Amino acid sequence: MNQEQILDHFRQAGALLEGHFLLSSGLHSPVYLQCARVLQNPGRAALLCKALAKMVRDEITGEVELVVSPALGGVVVGYEMARQLGVEGIFTERVQGEILLRRGFEIAPGTRVLMVEDVITTGRSARECIECIRTAGGNVVGAASLVNRSGGKADLGAPLVSLLQLDVPAYREEDLPDALKAIPAVKPGSRNLKK
Repeated sequence: MNQEQILDHFRQAGALLEGHFLLSSGLHSPVYLQCARVLQNPGRAALLCKALAKMVRDEITGEVELVVSPALGGVVVGYEMARQLGVEGIFTERVQGEILLRRGFEIAPGTRVLMVEDVITTGRSARECIECIRTAGGNVVGAASLVNRSGGKADLGAPLVSLLQLDVPAYREEDLPDALKAIPAVKPGSRNLKK
């Protein structure tokens, strides 16, 4: 599946949005990819995650024993990636600003873990999830995402495999171009921001 075919799935799902968006990272962007809209169709989720799982098998060295994803955005893609890879999948949650394992989830020391996220922009949530995995004793062998919109700039501290690579501009509020200043910002993501 090539990049244009993947983008077509986002377009068909109404998940490739244009306007002025306030991202979970606090940055502003003229483009937003709503993975939840793409993943709401189980057939489409399976198709995209099957392609991503193939990339993981081809590019991540060694066996993956567990998939861990950050809630909320990574839960569905993490579940489907675990299914595609034939391993268990769990997720972390943000509690009072800290990423934690809850619900009785545990990671046995040395377990080879793949961290899976829906979208990487700055990589903050992914890095926090990876740190949580390592603190719990997991061995992070790599990371995977449906979309890497950082243009390859996000450093997660682990090898990253992404189905769709984009270089989408993201701006700090003080650096907004005039075109975005003229449009009210909307926040379609899941993380509450403190302003």
